[in-house]
Amino acid sequence: MASPAGDGYPPGMITPHRVFEGRFGRLHLVDVTGSLAERSHPEPTILVKHSGPACELRAGELRTSLGRGALLILNAGERFAMTAEDSSNPVRLVLFHASSDWLREAFPAVASETPGTVLSTAIEEITPRIRRLADTLAIEAINDRFLSGERLEFMLQELMLSIVDTYLARRESSPLWRGSRFEDSRIRKAIGLLRARPNKEMNIDVLANRVGLSRSRFYHLFQVCTGRSPREYLDMLCIETAISRLASSNQKIADLSSGLGFSAQSNFTRFFLNQVGVPPSQYRRAASAAASSDTTPDPSPAAASLDPDKPVSDA
Repeated sequence: MASPAGDGYPPGMITPHRVFEGRFGRLHLVDVTGSLAERSHPEPTILVKHSGPACELRAGELRTSLGRGALLILNAGERFAMTAEDSSNPVRLVLFHASSDWLREAFPAVASETPGTVLSTAIEEITPRIRRLADTLAIEAINDRFLSGERLEFMLQELMLSIVDTYLARRESSPLWRGSRFEDSRIRKAIGLLRARPNKEMNIDVLANRVGLSRSRFYHLFQVCTGRSPREYLDMLCIETAISRLASSNQKIADLSSGLGFSAQSNFTRFFLNQVGVPPSQYRRAASAAASSDTTPDPSPAAASLDPDKPVSDA
């Protein structure tokens, strides 16, 4: 269901570029100019800076400079404010307001405390994996005519899984995994191995052996845990990696294809076309054009409601 964007921010201080909503909650790509007065959101929030000048961020007792190397985790209702050092240039932020119900479904122990207290407010050093995910989310948001609800929700699930794994459940035996679909540490290890080197040549039987499971048991547990087969999960990671590299580097498509384990560039092109809807060369051109032209967004775009089986229309 479409709805106005902006969340009550003062006009001229925050400019929404894209807003997407679904069962996961709401994802915003916004520009902040000057100072943003203290405010809060009713949902747990993940905030990552994508680009722009240095800025000071205040959240509860926290006072820090927010750069590309930091991640802000906010509880529902936690108040925050920020001030850009250069008021003439906007700070671009990726804001994910996560649905508590969606979090509770995947991470029930994380969301089982006092209502609204799903996350612990903290500024954390961002990991390379989370940095790439946040940047890819920004790329996909700006180039949203090729973005599907399924791919967006996959990336947001990956984001939350990485956040819980890295910051909230720092030990493998952490009680925060209790009752989660991701409770089995063997499957979490397999996901980590898939992430470490997305490659179509990966032997899934060898992967099962590395985590100490028979082939049939591994496939069953992986499907139950993630909702996808290991091969389908790997395909999503390959697409995410391809999109990131197409939009943020000048790497030749032939080299990108080879690095992802495709024996021929034509095989990669067919794979990408099937997953995204356009060939990789067209996606790269569209991403470049969208990034260079996206300087005067609609001040109040509608929130795109995501059908998992359809591309997202322009917001």
